[in-house]
Amino acid sequence: MPTSSLATAADRTQLLILGRGADPTSERGTVCPGEVPAASDPSLVARARAAKEILGDSVFVLGHHYQRDEVIEFADARGDSFKLAQEAAANGADTIIFCGVHFMAETADILTDESTRVILPDLAAGCSMADMADIAQVERAWEDLRAAGVGPGHTVPMTYMNSTAAIKSFTGRNGGVVCTSSNAERAMEWAFEQGEQILFLPDEHLGRNTAVLDMGLSLDDCVVYNPHQPLGGLTAEQLRDAKVVLWKGHCSVHGTFTPAHVALARAKNPDVKLLVHPECRHEVVTQADEVGSTSYIIEAVRNAEPGTAWAIGTELNLVGRLAQEHPEQDIMFLNDNVCFCATMNRIDLPHLVWTLEELVQGRVVNEIRVDPDTRHWAKVALDRMLSLPGRSDRD
Repeated sequence: MPTSSLATAADRTQLLILGRGADPTSERGTVCPGEVPAASDPSLVARARAAKEILGDSVFVLGHHYQRDEVIEFADARGDSFKLAQEAAANGADTIIFCGVHFMAETADILTDESTRVILPDLAAGCSMADMADIAQVERAWEDLRAAGVGPGHTVPMTYMNSTAAIKSFTGRNGGVVCTSSNAERAMEWAFEQGEQILFLPDEHLGRNTAVLDMGLSLDDCVVYNPHQPLGGLTAEQLRDAKVVLWKGHCSVHGTFTPAHVALARAKNPDVKLLVHPECRHEVVTQADEVGSTSYIIEAVRNAEPGTAWAIGTELNLVGRLAQEHPEQDIMFLNDNVCFCATMNRIDLPHLVWTLEELVQGRVVNEIRVDPDTRHWAKVALDRMLSLPGRSDRD
């Protein structure tokens, strides 16, 4: 197994070069075989177009809203993670190239026919939030809840779309449901109809905002389970009394926004409208003028009166694209510091070109394949979400 030359026998931590190493204990692979074209290659655009033309309808390219413009240009469909997975299932192409992150490609594999191949151009494109809850940690937490006198029959697991297939499978197997940021309230209502407590995975902010702002619970009704501490850093009594047990996880982008950023934006323009994603911290969401999913944010800007001033708290590629597409609006990023989704940005034009050209040569690279048992139970949890009345398919 390749490791950094700096590692010693005494160093238990393996130093992996993203895209060039593998850790068998990880939820996701990181091997990226083959030679990826240099980013400086001026022929990349022409090469991508030529390969797509040769492949024709046999390949369908999906581009997430947070993706780089250079990649979005070649997307056959653009959207949020679940919408794109549904597009993949409905399209019928032999091969799906998912320009997003690992859990999104997993979801596409779960929802598509088994004969459909799903490819992620760079296997190192993960999700920091999804990686904050691995299956071993969640199973230990489930045992902690059981030991505290709750758990099965009392506690209903509920996982955000931004989670691994293994976590979705755990949720389905244990009577729970998946949610998006748009339908989290309805999914939480459903969960409380099934039990008295919810274990919300893996984003504490979306869970808290939904429980308190949408469901009318108090902050005291929620506790945060830290998987790196015994019993999650809680007492058995706290676990028993909580209405919602929030997993200590967050989005590395949305978690950076603070009340200080809100104050600065309003100081710059007292008329600015603050528009943020519900993955943001509770103290930011409560100060916002509008809160909603990625699709909600896009629609809010699209439908606004010309001249509306926005301070938007979500991923920078999307905010920049909104500013370009809507010059009639005054759009600023909520945080003055650059805040791209680093792992999403691993899917760049060189990786897309490499993937396309390998397919032209008849070679399938970086295929995402969820094992049958995990696939089955993850789909059970997804189907429960799809059966919710008044559901929304937007993240």
